[in-house]
Amino acid sequence: MNGSCLEFKNPIQDAISRVRFAPQSNNLLISSWDPCLRLYDVDCSQLRLEAPSEAALLDCCFQEEYVAFSAASDGSITRYDLHSGISNNIGNHDDIATCVEYSTETRQVITAGFDKRIIAWDIFGAKPLVYLRNLDAEVESMSLSGYELIMAVGSSVDIYDLRNSDKCVQSNKFCMDVPIRCVSSIPYLKGYAVGSVDGRVKLEISYPSSSNNMGYMFRCHPRSRDGRNHLVPVNAVAFNPFISGAFVTGDNVGYVTAWDAKSRRRLFELPGCANSIASLTYNNEGQILAVASSHTYQEATEIENPPQIIVHKLDESHLGSVPDGSSSRK
Repeated sequence: MNGSCLEFKNPIQDAISRVRFAPQSNNLLISSWDPCLRLYDVDCSQLRLEAPSEAALLDCCFQEEYVAFSAASDGSITRYDLHSGISNNIGNHDDIATCVEYSTETRQVITAGFDKRIIAWDIFGAKPLVYLRNLDAEVESMSLSGYELIMAVGSSVDIYDLRNSDKCVQSNKFCMDVPIRCVSSIPYLKGYAVGSVDGRVKLEISYPSSSNNMGYMFRCHPRSRDGRNHLVPVNAVAFNPFISGAFVTGDNVGYVTAWDAKSRRRLFELPGCANSIASLTYNNEGQILAVASSHTYQEATEIENPPQIIVHKLDESHLGSVPDGSSSRK
């Protein structure tokens, strides 16, 4: 299955850090190191907004359809009005800001950085609320679903409840102290998936109507030409918001693979990209998958191939079966 590559009048000049579809449309938010925040209308193949920044952008997220946030290498957290293009700084970390999420439940912006702090910014009030000050390691990745905040801290997955964030609800150690590269919460169930630097993915899923919780680990990187497995970091994981149990992984050599969580089988693999897979996102209907092909900030190499964003429109043959017998919407 071949996808279509998004075209920009001013091409993205440096690494893409994150792509995210809007909550209710096929507008795609793009943060990058060049540094710029972009909003692209996938339906019309048109760039709606290009907002330059003073520092490289490491993450972005939506608050609502036309309001977004970014986290930057100078520690700044910025809010954007995507209609007018007006932006304003809401606060700063003491070091590089790596992750940003917005909680509709608490109406707070949740951010993390290399200063080993997790901060909840009350954008409707005057003061930020500091949740954690002294973590054991820098936050590599963060994901939010409802009140559940899931963080990859070193080789551990730490889970917090935003309603009572004074202490960690659960901390799960990844095996053999292998660093975690990415974490993604499940939008319709209690659970998450993490991808590691050695090519493994770990799933933890709790089904509300069943006592049969599911947890397992597997290797998901492609085989080399000689038929042997090699250690390839998993950079991105994304769950389909419409098909329960379907998710995709993206690795450091340019492959995107789709999986069925319950049957534990591979659904399909997309054609390989020239760069690493930096970010993955489904639209709100789960029928469009955007793939950011770019080197990542963990890589020290210069860009050899231009960054690309490839959009794949999925049909029933690519979505696979629904494990629990029903489709799930957010």
